[in-house]
Amino acid sequence: MRRLIVATAAACGAVLASGGAFAQAGDSAKGERVFATQCKACHTLERGGASVSGPNLYGLFARRSGALKGYGYSEAMRRFAVEWDDKTLAAYLRDPRADMPGTKMVFPGLKRQDQLADVIAYLREATR
Repeated sequence: MRRLIVATAAACGAVLASGGAFAQAGDSAKGERVFATQCKACHTLERGGASVSGPNLYGLFARRSGALKGYGYSEAMRRFAVEWDDKTLAAYLRDPRADMPGTKMVFPGLKRQDQLADVIAYLREATR
């Protein structure tokens, strides 16, 4: 039993440590539908697109949190100062308020792992 627990923990750790694990496992087409129902009301994706109630997400990956010019980020988002990648985005989108206390994003988060992986896969393609 102990070996099973250790093996399971090691496998989970390897998946979480892999920066690309979420995008590789996700389905971009399904992620587009998740984005359309959960994110699109507040975020645009096009190069030069407007920021609505949330910032434009074009060029999101490898961008620092709170760094898009022209958008009024919360102090928490500016202080968070992480580089967005699969891992940081997954933690934030799972539960924004727990991951970044003080964020002004009102979205409650994506609790289903499959939807989280799918939307990250979609964002990776749609924001470059």
